[in-house]
Amino acid sequence: MKGLVRKNIRNITPYKAGKPIEETRRELGLKEIIKLASNENPLGPSPKALEAARKVLGGLNRYPDSQSFYLKQRLGKHYRIAPSMVVLGNGSDELIDIIIKTFVEDNEHIVTSRATFLEYEIIANVNGRRVVTVPLKDFKYDLDAIRKKVTARTKLVFIANPNNPTGTYVNKAQLEAFITSLPKTALVVLDEAYDSFIDVKDFPDSLALAKKGNCIVLKTFSKAFGLAGLRIGYAIADAKLTPYLEKVRQPFNVNLIAQAAAQAGLDDKHFLRRSRAAVLEGKRYLYRQLDSLGIRYVPSVANFILVDVRANSVEIFKKMLTLGVIVRDMQQYGLINFIRVTIGTAPENRKFIAALKKVLA
Repeated sequence: MKGLVRKNIRNITPYKAGKPIEETRRELGLKEIIKLASNENPLGPSPKALEAARKVLGGLNRYPDSQSFYLKQRLGKHYRIAPSMVVLGNGSDELIDIIIKTFVEDNEHIVTSRATFLEYEIIANVNGRRVVTVPLKDFKYDLDAIRKKVTARTKLVFIANPNNPTGTYVNKAQLEAFITSLPKTALVVLDEAYDSFIDVKDFPDSLALAKKGNCIVLKTFSKAFGLAGLRIGYAIADAKLTPYLEKVRQPFNVNLIAQAAAQAGLDDKHFLRRSRAAVLEGKRYLYRQLDSLGIRYVPSVANFILVDVRANSVEIFKKMLTLGVIVRDMQQYGLINFIRVTIGTAPENRKFIAALKKVLA
């Protein structure tokens, strides 16, 4: 088989997803399990989104609207932008793939950071595109070091803002200065999957940057809107760029249920406020508990926290699993002594702290 498979595919280390609840239940026979591994919304999906999803079930014999016309219109109204600036995707992962296929030539490359969203590098490698990575500095993107790696052959710079898995962010002044310094042939892709949980005042105005034409912004319905299972995200870019992305996008890539649920979810402002409040309150609780235990963590502006367990994170992950708590070990990110924990409901957060105390004792 080795001679049949492309070399770059053979060399890829696949993305390791958070361990599913059902798999854990089968393996360990546990009845009560909480999953705090994949940064999902602990409140579930928006009730309005659920209602909208049920209403379209009778039309599943028909293909969805390939252009997602009504959802684009709704997003345009939501952000006060032209609907032509929006491209829909089967989650942000597909949009990353579309962007790389659209813009990066064989002899060009991509620059990003280490210990960031793994799919930037994995998808680039699948497409046979070279990626240059730069270490984080104090758990944050080191924009000065990244700028030094940008050359005339650099086509894309991926920046997760906030960064996954560290929860840190690049502020408005830093990002604007960085983008201004880049050659006109380079595009910045800002991945803002966690922007709904931001509680700082100096976060960048990404839409203003997108309108200038040298920045593409990625957003998702998976986190704050609780629609991770429907796989729907979107890119916002200059209207001169989006037609090229649409050429690469597969027809019918966003399913009927996802389109309906996303439209309704945008209107559910009450649910969005509840989701945000739950995360901010839960984060304060976890900070207090970790501080009282003397456990170091990275302050986060997202719905997860990177925690230094001062031991091999894989072993800690396995021990917490036996207690019915699924967290994410950071071995694949090169952060050997860290786990990432999603901020859950109040009972879930308490169970996590109790399990962590027991495991680290």
